[in-house]
Amino acid sequence: MIASLIQIAVVCALTFTLIPAGVWREGARAETTATASLLKFEGQDDDALAIVRRTDSAGRGADGKLPQLTSEEHMRRATVYFANRAFTEAREHWQTLITRYPTDQNVPAALFSTGRSFFQQQRYRDALPVFEELGLKHPQTKDGRDGFYYVAPTLLRMNRPAEAAARYQAYLVQFPQGERIEDAHLNIIDSLREAGRFAEAALWVTRTRERFPNMPAETNALFARLRLEMAGGNWQAAVRTSEDLRRAKFDRKVTTSPTELSYLHAYSLERAGSTEQAIKAYQAIPDGANSYYGGLATARLQTISGAAKQIADARALRVRTELAAASSSYPVPYRESILRHTTARKVDPRLMLAIMRQESGFRPRAKSPAAARGLMQLTIDTAAKYASRARLGNVQEEDLYRPDASIQLASEYLAELAKMFPNLPEAVAASYNGGEDNAARWLRRALQPDPGVFTSEVGFAETKDYVAKVMSNYRAYRELYTNDLRRR
Repeated sequence: MIASLIQIAVVCALTFTLIPAGVWREGARAETTATASLLKFEGQDDDALAIVRRTDSAGRGADGKLPQLTSEEHMRRATVYFANRAFTEAREHWQTLITRYPTDQNVPAALFSTGRSFFQQQRYRDALPVFEELGLKHPQTKDGRDGFYYVAPTLLRMNRPAEAAARYQAYLVQFPQGERIEDAHLNIIDSLREAGRFAEAALWVTRTRERFPNMPAETNALFARLRLEMAGGNWQAAVRTSEDLRRAKFDRKVTTSPTELSYLHAYSLERAGSTEQAIKAYQAIPDGANSYYGGLATARLQTISGAAKQIADARALRVRTELAAASSSYPVPYRESILRHTTARKVDPRLMLAIMRQESGFRPRAKSPAAARGLMQLTIDTAAKYASRARLGNVQEEDLYRPDASIQLASEYLAELAKMFPNLPEAVAASYNGGEDNAARWLRRALQPDPGVFTSEVGFAETKDYVAKVMSNYRAYRELYTNDLRRR
């Protein structure tokens, strides 16, 4: 899976080995990333990975097994592999630790990381029993509590939303003061929605608001109700709820924004038949080169006849003028390579440039905290998945820094995503950042054909922000360049 959320969440008790850098919502990069810092070297550095691989190779016995190491050293080496998404090699160290030191204090962390590695690879059937075992055997540890919790997002990704909702509820009973108590409440709402149990989801909105008054969770629960009402086509209720939300307090833990709510309010007014009010509401959303929701508002105004279309045309002209003045910020590097690979796969080269600009800023040696490399910030597991289809051989980490290889592999991936999500580039961008399985769930939840409604369902803050930025880039490239990347 492409990184950025590719969210590597290493939640481990070994504080001298791992430094958590974020928390996960719904178990996802987007799911937020965590970085690993080792005693002797940085885990995400390519040199660190090479050192650990050489050390492991040199130390293996005649039977091919890892040498006798301390539990701490197993964790240290596994962390380097995991930070570089070398999951099989990481699991070998965790499993060896568990086998050789079954009562060691690092066992819960090794189990949790094993489950997370399967989860990251979308091997949910393998992850599920690991998390179940962890929650059953080590509930007194944070890793054990996290394992108990992660059964729920794993079930959700196995298309078992009713069971996921039940597991989140079990977490509330088992760990009433648990670290993930707010997320559990909110994810119950979304899981019940995915199970088609809208009335129960609405009840949990009320319970969550009562449990967390004047807190971000209360605002997030009200936002969940708005999305529930839009999905059900209850537009009058959606207008009222969006009005309430626009008066709420916003901080970094709130999963929506004033601009997003202004758009959803205007869209709800339009769908409720209040056209004149909707036009005024859309017009009140400023449009500009970097305004995703402003662009959506302009697009909606263009679909309404009469004065609304004239307003939309004037807004679009202002943005076009702004982009022309800023055209140097939207270059077309690697044009020949991009066109060669995207044309063969029927991918819009301007979408690739929009993603490239956000992912790496056109830096071929870029590497992210989630071990994504190169122009298109591919991870080694994603590259391996698409290498044969892209007619490349056995790709290695260093290959991802080669511009042509990165573009070739990403073209193959984007072509598949475009087939999965036709005519919805927001879902393509969300998949590239947060995983196609998550994007598919968010699309199913939306139940509306509008791109802004889909984006409101994106469950990871990083991915939602990513979608808005990529779509703003995409708008700019479409305004400035033809489909063969020539300046208009």
